[in-house]
Parts: sequence; C-alpha cells; structure tokens
Amino acid sequence: MGNLFAGPHLWIILIIILLLFGAAKLPALAKSMGQSARVFRGEMKAMKAEDAADKADGAPSDTASGTTTSTEAPSTDTPPRSS
Repeated sequence: MGNLFAGPHLWIILIIILLLFGAAKLPALAKSMGQSARVFRGEMKAMKAEDAADKADGAPSDTASGTTTSTEAPSTDTPPRSS
C-alpha cells in the first residue's frame, strides 16, 4: 500500500473538501484552524513553563489526577451538591 496522499488521491480529497464546505467558507475554516493551533501551542508553552517552575520550586504535583501538594485551602465557590 503506497502513499495515500500523493497524486490523484490528494486531488480527490481536496475536491471533496471543496464540495462539502464550499469555496466561500474555506478561508474562514483555515483561519479558525490557525487560531486554534496558535492557542494550543500557547497553552502547551504555558504548561511547560509551569512544570519547569514547579520542578525548580521543588513542589511536586500529580498531573494525572489534577491534584497538587499545595498547602492552600480548597476553593468554596460552589455549594456542595446534595444527593
């Protein structure tokens, strides 16, 4: 099985996208995808900087569960839900 994104395959995919979205909507679609990618990259850089700062401070955090080993009291913005 060869490269699927070469030659006629690529042209067929582009024509299908053009038919689905229309020529007028493609620039807006590309712009929104670019903005989303820019936001994603910015968030990734912020997360890396935050991790580097945590490692430098020596404050371990558990990113899998979303908890940190901080001495701050939990936020009480919302009242507890009753069952």
